[in-house]
Amino acid sequence: MPLNPQLDTLSDYPFEALRALLNPVTPRVNDAPILMSLGEPQHQPPALLAETLAAHAHQWNRYPPMPGTPELRQAVVDWLTRRYRLPAAALGADKNVLPLAGTKEGLYLFSSLVVPREKAGQRPVVLVPNPYYLVYNGAATMAGADAVFLDATRDNGFLPDLDAIPSATLERTALFYLCSPANPQGTVAGLDYLKQAIGLARRYDFVLAVDECYAEIYDRAPPPGALEACAAIGGGFDNVVVFHSLSKRSSAAGLRSGFAAGDSRLIGHFRHLRDYGGCQVPLPIQAAATALWRDEAHVEENRALYRRKFDIAEAAIAGRYGFYRPDGGFFLWLDVGDGEAAALRLWREAAIRVLPGGYTARAANGAVNPGARYIRLAIVHDDSTLEEAFARIRRVL
Repeated sequence: MPLNPQLDTLSDYPFEALRALLNPVTPRVNDAPILMSLGEPQHQPPALLAETLAAHAHQWNRYPPMPGTPELRQAVVDWLTRRYRLPAAALGADKNVLPLAGTKEGLYLFSSLVVPREKAGQRPVVLVPNPYYLVYNGAATMAGADAVFLDATRDNGFLPDLDAIPSATLERTALFYLCSPANPQGTVAGLDYLKQAIGLARRYDFVLAVDECYAEIYDRAPPPGALEACAAIGGGFDNVVVFHSLSKRSSAAGLRSGFAAGDSRLIGHFRHLRDYGGCQVPLPIQAAATALWRDEAHVEENRALYRRKFDIAEAAIAGRYGFYRPDGGFFLWLDVGDGEAAALRLWREAAIRVLPGGYTARAANGAVNPGARYIRLAIVHDDSTLEEAFARIRRVL
């Protein structure tokens, strides 16, 4: 049976590669395994979630509206306006916001909307930070674009160098995926950086899609957002769409609830596309999401727990493995010289499962894979588990 040939190029799924590396190996120690490879929150979500789901259990038999309930859209508008200090009425609940069945679905499907057959008479380009979230590359590939990987290394502050993108590439660019705070490095794009990226999007007429799913897990200062940068520039939200989720903010990865917001024209077209290929969000889940976006107390508690985890990490391994305290997110990006070899050794000698950084990046344009020296650790476990994990890491590496 013939299939889309683009599928053959999707060979960068990191956890499949991790299984191939580690599953044949049995740890030599009797210690309980500690899995730090998956960025899955371990905190329990607030009781508000289950209570709201139960209160709306009578709605499971109803088809939910694809654009989301008015209450959910308004809760999102209110949160964005408050969180990013947007002017009153800058966002409209009916035109600037679209609920999603988690942002993974939205980030993937969005490329089908904004990537044309040609750009500047050539095959279009999708710009992808390198290292990257695999959905960005998958979305670019299946939309028929060339993914151009922009290395984000220690030398450039772990953010793509916007000044280094050739104008010929920008002319062909249809979409730029940017993640802030970045996965895996935890780097935050400052307001000036976001303004520059928006300026390029408008000058070269491409779409800037900013993945801000880690924006509520930060160490000291709340990360600025792309909508905030738009407001500072003036002129609305043209060419810009942001993506947010409750997975990390509310420790509710299983809820599968997020949203896209920004350029009203793009949101309108995205709504139309999702009528055909998107996933509807059940009404009880929309009610729970409404309640969660309206509540800040649980978010502050969640953030404090992550700060404590990074206190533990800093006390244990500061001065080793290129350790730095990330500005946002819940990953450590450690320089161990050879990420794949270190991951194998940690599993074999310490029963700790981590992700080789090279599995989240690729060698672009003949350059070295910018993740090859690193391992990514998800700092999501309870305090005692993390203390044990870092003791094992120091013993083995």
